Amino acid sequence: MELSRVTTLHVGGPAARYERVTTESQLRDAALSAWSDGDEWLVLGGGSNLVVSDAGFEGSVIHVATTGMDRLEDAGGRVRLRVQAGESWDGLVAHAVAHGWSGIEALSGIPGSAGAAPIQNIGAYGQELSGSLVAIQFLDYLTGEVERVSADDLQLGYRTSALKRGRQGVVLSIDLELADSPVGTVGYEQLAGALGVEVGARVPIADIRSQVLALRASKGMVLDPADPDTVSCGSFFTNPIVSERFAHGLPPQTPRWLQDDDTSVKLSAAWLIEQAGIGRGFALPGSRAAISSKHTLAITNRGGASAEQVAELSRYVRAQVANRFGVELQPEPIAVGVAL
Repeated sequence: MELSRVTTLHVGGPAARYERVTTESQLRDAALSAWSDGDEWLVLGGGSNLVVSDAGFEGSVIHVATTGMDRLEDAGGRVRLRVQAGESWDGLVAHAVAHGWSGIEALSGIPGSAGAAPIQNIGAYGQELSGSLVAIQFLDYLTGEVERVSADDLQLGYRTSALKRGRQGVVLSIDLELADSPVGTVGYEQLAGALGVEVGARVPIADIRSQVLALRASKGMVLDPADPDTVSCGSFFTNPIVSERFAHGLPPQTPRWLQDDDTSVKLSAAWLIEQAGIGRGFALPGSRAAISSKHTLAITNRGGASAEQVAELSRYVRAQVANRFGVELQPEPIAVGVAL
């Protein structure tokens, strides 16, 4: 299996071994088999957050296609769901909104699977998964046992978790707790402006979902086969968080947001990239990888790009921002066999 066929960036060479699993028991068996054989292994969900080497992967790729949602016991106006790891994330959001359950509506349009969502604590437009995640069912690499791991034990942070930082295993399913209410709170200025309300306003979640999808589409962040800007991993770089003291040394017009700890500041990666001289549509000479023509946070495959061309552009962007501002941008996708 060429991994370019199952990744949204459409890069990646062949997998030495590839297995698509559709039930939780198949997923457990595939993982335990790969571990017992001593194989290198890679779990693939929607393929939306991976940059895989052109040489491929010399190990076992487990493609998770398990689906299903179960409503657990509710408590005090809250709805609990257990969602299989291979379920489409946006399909889950659409399901919740259709049933009038709020808490993840601003996460509409994010590609990938439910099982991948806790790994980097997905977030957008003022919401993060950490606000609704209760626990995951996790097949632990060290013990070979299925464990319930609470959200607190996952140590969720800005685009990170204990899973991303090295705890090995496979997410089998996730448990969410949502409000049994068709109205949600708008927590992001751009979204509030698009809706014509103030931040903090209460708005029907169907309206929030609709507007988030429109905003994402305007940035090339919703898959459209006719639009090469959507052949990407979505946002390629996370917004850097720096100390308040460091931020004082940046140009006064630099967008910045003081964090809850009152000592750190979040910067806009898109602004830093643009101010470092890299505009929308930028590409290195002869490369088929390019910055999106709609949004400087995305690296796109304009057709026939190699993984190394994507990686070269990533390294170039990081070098330019570091040279201009002294800020080290961090790539958001998981790199497999390439240096981003």
